[in-house]
Amino acid sequence: MPGNPRKVNRGPAASADNRRAILAAARKVFAERGYHAPLSAVAKEAGVGQGVLYRHFPTRLELAFAVFDEDWTEYEALSASPDPGAFGRLWALIVDKTIDEAAFVEMVVDARRNATGYDGAERMRALLGPPLARAQQAGLVDRRLTVDDVMLAQRMAFGIVVTATDGTDLRRQVRHALAVAGLLPPG
Repeated sequence: MPGNPRKVNRGPAASADNRRAILAAARKVFAERGYHAPLSAVAKEAGVGQGVLYRHFPTRLELAFAVFDEDWTEYEALSASPDPGAFGRLWALIVDKTIDEAAFVEMVVDARRNATGYDGAERMRALLGPPLARAQQAGLVDRRLTVDDVMLAQRMAFGIVVTATDGTDLRRQVRHALAVAGLLPPG
């Protein structure tokens, strides 16, 4: 008589796979439902129990930071590129992520309020400064543009995303606002 097919508990051997599944699920759930989505939804999407989720990520903020760090690696690679066009690609990526994954901007706001020593603004300044300077030297970007201007424009884009009553036209709305401000990313 055949037994019930059950998932085998691999215990600690499954730790790395569970972590990857949790990170992928968090990215999806946060993108669909926002930063304050129930963590039980993340665990369910990942196919793990809540205990497993909390073992890996004791707080919502730690989970969001881990997902955001995946984006940060991509940002750092673009920032380090000697190509003067890297700033435009980096800026376009940041705007796209702001539109597609606004939950992670919510995480930054939460971190500013609750995580002592959070250095997100300084990290962003250090990330944007070198490629912006290279783009300005190459004549690709207005020399008067500052890193703080770019960061303000990103906050403006986020404001459009979170206050939109209809999310179907967000890209056009954000691009229009950034064009008016003279900060439209390429593409």
